[in-house]
Amino acid sequence: MPTYRPDPTELTDLVSALLRQDVPVLVVDDGSPCTSDDALRSVHEAGAAVVRHPANAGIARGLNDGLRAAAQAGARWLLTVDQDSDVCGDYVVRLTAAADRASEALGPHRVGAVAAGSIADASGGLSYPVRRVGAILTTPEVIQTGTLWDVQAMTALGGFDETLGIDAVDAAACLRLRQTGRSIVLAEGLSVKHRIGAGRQVRVLGRSVLSSGHQAHRRTTMVRNRLRLFPAEFAQDPVHALRTIRRVAVNTVLAVTIEEDRWAKAKASARGLIPTRGDWPMRALPTKPVNAPDSPRLDPIAFGE
Repeated sequence: MPTYRPDPTELTDLVSALLRQDVPVLVVDDGSPCTSDDALRSVHEAGAAVVRHPANAGIARGLNDGLRAAAQAGARWLLTVDQDSDVCGDYVVRLTAAADRASEALGPHRVGAVAAGSIADASGGLSYPVRRVGAILTTPEVIQTGTLWDVQAMTALGGFDETLGIDAVDAAACLRLRQTGRSIVLAEGLSVKHRIGAGRQVRVLGRSVLSSGHQAHRRTTMVRNRLRLFPAEFAQDPVHALRTIRRVAVNTVLAVTIEEDRWAKAKASARGLIPTRGDWPMRALPTKPVNAPDSPRLDPIAFGE
């Protein structure tokens, strides 16, 4: 569970909900200020392992800490959950059951990730585009919260790409799994509660779309990272790649027309169109991101020790 300035009540409730489902929980804090000490100490006392990083480096580092911990424990699956998400009392059982069914139907080495079939955002329910393979629902990519990742497959790929910071880290992981022949599977009928920015549903040309409300400082990497992934996405799945760029374009238009702080968001989005050295276009994703699987062993340290 990657965290940054977590809400104490939300964090405690989520950690407790997962511990009640008999899964070990690792909370990896991404350089929160000392005002988060009490919240992190509380979940450590409740039974979660806590790792604190001294400086902020993006969500992928925390996900990779979890991946290494899962690999060291010999786990088949890593469940990643955002601090502002919520899961039902039988979430883990239902998700792992869906993973087992998919592995049996598709093959033991053909499933890369398994996610809830829908997202219950505060603004309304969100769903993925799907393709049915027999009785199994698949989709090109999922958000990382509430998602199971195949530990062996992700470790072989070098983990989550830390060069992306926070935006599109899950999209890049799904793309790389698909490139190796793995499927991204949905657990039909299962939902995860999660806030996507300050999202609200708006009507555009008769369709309901999400205006995410993300702050201006996120807009640059939201645009840049999706453009960075686009060449490899297009080569792997042109329909999905074009659909994704359309979604980014619509979300950007909404950000600069109906959301607050429009001018700042417009400038930040425009900066995302300017490639930085080594960013994009990228025709093939790296097989060894910054945090490769042969990095030093992770020994989660109890908070305060």
